[in-house]
Amino acid sequence: MENDTIHLLKECDAGAKMAISSIDEILEKVCDENLKELLQKSKHQHKKLCEEIHTLLLQQKSDGEEPDPMAKSMSWLKTNFKMVMNSCDATIADLITDGCNMGVKSLHKYLNQYQAADDTSKNICKHLALIEEDLCQQIRCYL
Repeated sequence: MENDTIHLLKECDAGAKMAISSIDEILEKVCDENLKELLQKSKHQHKKLCEEIHTLLLQQKSDGEEPDPMAKSMSWLKTNFKMVMNSCDATIADLITDGCNMGVKSLHKYLNQYQAADDTSKNICKHLALIEEDLCQQIRCYL
């Protein structure tokens, strides 16, 4: 149980950090103030959840997890390529939607993979997935 809890928390930590990094990467390129506010709000929610995860990992005597360098590099390449081709809010919404969908898919995979994790960790994972789903829904009007 303890091992699954640590693994699930680490995956959530890496996912939340990846989301923060992705939002940071495009935030200055956003034109629409409402879209910018939505992204800043989501970034704040991810940061708050990272702090919670960090506390829980410390209680488990474990460290956090950084996003996979290859995934981060691929995300950076895709973002920068698409932004060079068409730097508009619709492109940003498209990129964020793709990221959110990948995040939700991964989080549910980890929930299934680490079934013995404690309820607190499972709830954090579900909360993170809800943050992603909510952002994805809110930015649909920019697609």
